[in-house]
Amino acid sequence: MHQGIDDFAMPDPAQVRSATDLLRMLSDPTRFSVLWALAQGESNVACLAELAGTSPTAVSQHLSKLRLAGLVQGRREGTFVYYTVAEGPLGTLLVQALRAVGADPGVVRRP
Repeated sequence: MHQGIDDFAMPDPAQVRSATDLLRMLSDPTRFSVLWALAQGESNVACLAELAGTSPTAVSQHLSKLRLAGLVQGRREGTFVYYTVAEGPLGTLLVQALRAVGADPGVVRRP
């Protein structure tokens, strides 16, 4: 099987699980929007809610899931928490997902 393909290898099952877990996190439109906004720069819940077109409560719940998954991190300043995308290739993945569906190139230049 696949003998004609040089250097063919299947990913480790644990890597496949991790990748599908990541894609599952990105599959929610609100989470994707929040991550896209955070890939542009630091923001707080109120601003993210406005950008994502949803309530601050909903954004907080999504941020909690994203934080547990290690995709975002928060920084407290007084009574506010400012969020950023965690270090890693997430920004590139967001751009590629938008390009794959033919999004406006002006939108996908960043992060």
